[in-house]
Amino acid sequence: MFQYRQVLLRLRQGESDRDVARSGLMGRPKTAAFRALATRRGWLDPASALPSDSEIAQQLGRARRARSSISSVEPFRELVRRWDADGVSGVVIHAVLAREHGYEGSYSSVHRLFAAIHATRPPEATVPLTFAPAEAAQVDFGAGPFLLDPASGRVRRSWAFVMTLAFSRHQYVEFVWDQCVASWLGCHRRAFEWFGAVPGRLIIDNPKCAITRACHRDPVVQRAYAECAEGYGFKIDPCPPADPQKKGIVEAGVKYLKRNFLPLRTFRDLADLNAQARRWVLEEAGARIHGTTRECPLARFGRERPLMRALPAIAPDLGVWAQAKVHRDCHVQFERSLYSVPFTLVGRVLWLRATDTSVTVYEDHRLVAQHLRAHHEGTRRTVRAHLPPQAQAFFLRDRHWCEAQASQIGPAAAELVATLLADRIVERLRAAQGIIHLATRFDPAIVEAACRRALDHDSPHYRTVKTLLTTRRPWRASSPTASEGISGPYLAGGRFVRAARSLFALDADPAIGVEPWTLPPLPTQGDLS
Repeated sequence: MFQYRQVLLRLRQGESDRDVARSGLMGRPKTAAFRALATRRGWLDPASALPSDSEIAQQLGRARRARSSISSVEPFRELVRRWDADGVSGVVIHAVLAREHGYEGSYSSVHRLFAAIHATRPPEATVPLTFAPAEAAQVDFGAGPFLLDPASGRVRRSWAFVMTLAFSRHQYVEFVWDQCVASWLGCHRRAFEWFGAVPGRLIIDNPKCAITRACHRDPVVQRAYAECAEGYGFKIDPCPPADPQKKGIVEAGVKYLKRNFLPLRTFRDLADLNAQARRWVLEEAGARIHGTTRECPLARFGRERPLMRALPAIAPDLGVWAQAKVHRDCHVQFERSLYSVPFTLVGRVLWLRATDTSVTVYEDHRLVAQHLRAHHEGTRRTVRAHLPPQAQAFFLRDRHWCEAQASQIGPAAAELVATLLADRIVERLRAAQGIIHLATRFDPAIVEAACRRALDHDSPHYRTVKTLLTTRRPWRASSPTASEGISGPYLAGGRFVRAARSLFALDADPAIGVEPWTLPPLPTQGDLS
């Protein structure tokens, strides 16, 4: 209407169609048509009043739109309308029309029909959410740069944890390697310590580390996150599923971080990345004039912080909850480390709570095991009292146990067991355990005598002691301590009756009755021939 009124003024001043066209307001053909309309309506008379915009618009009529471009798809309007309501994209609709309905038009026709259908709908109005000081903060994750992970030795993507106070727009930024529950809780702890206070409620999305089941009415909060909220005294306010506009403040904060902090910067590692992010928040992001509030975020935060909830005197012990099944080896697994539980719970599914320093295991609400946290994969934490009785007895019978039990039997048994355990080639722990077990089958005094006799014959073996005990010989009843008083070189064919040194005695021993041992004569030259 402004252009038509300008052209009408020029025509009333006597300018030609060429002059109007030269000014750029309207072309010559259109100016000529408008001059004819103005002449018929008497608008060119300088003495008459200028017509109003509505009068000019009424005489010009509604602008016509070309409909030839959508005429080919017009027969499918209702079908397209129904598919569009179901959320089917225009590309898919065009492909289905061409494949199943013989449509030969272009995708542009379908797109213009989409625009015409959407134009008939009422416009969607939005209302920005406003928050009082200390009322709420919004939390979200955003993709960070790729960095070298020293733990795995490979390049990984980092993730930016952003918590933005809804009133002041002051924010906390930390880059982490993952979005697990432990990282989520740790970032919350450090964010509250960064602010020095706690907001009334946290508006979050529905990540698995916080919400186990997203729902518009009744979301289910992760157990560890619920403990965190209880410990710090804030409320959890999850957004409805697929409705991120409810936390648009932090969404804008994440975009601002990606566009104004990450570009044209280099980072050595994750620690350097977080150090630069903290300086950027304090020196640039917090000191700027915010586009919405038109104030400095740090200045508004100075007014907001006194109204926020104070940090608890003792920081809550944040732990991660997980379910774990007890394996046959009486252990449960958490983050590739093993922790023992009582053997009576094998096959059961238990609840496990892990903090930075400890791991506790519960059967329903009953504490059944507690261990120090293992920070290396493959670590096994075992309490022997959790193992079956036979396993406890097996692990109990170690070298120290054998030495202690042998000393109770006697000095000879202790010496023989020490000799077995001192073998530098073969591990003879089972042989030492066998010696101790013989004391449960036979009189310990007889076992002590058998050990002494085996040592005297320089045969410190389990088989030797067992043979002496199981062979029915008179020495066991008459003189079980030594071989003194035995007449004859071999008493009743006993294998260990005489001392080994007597076999090589150079002088006769009347008590034993052994002839002196002499070297045989050397052969002569004649004998050799």
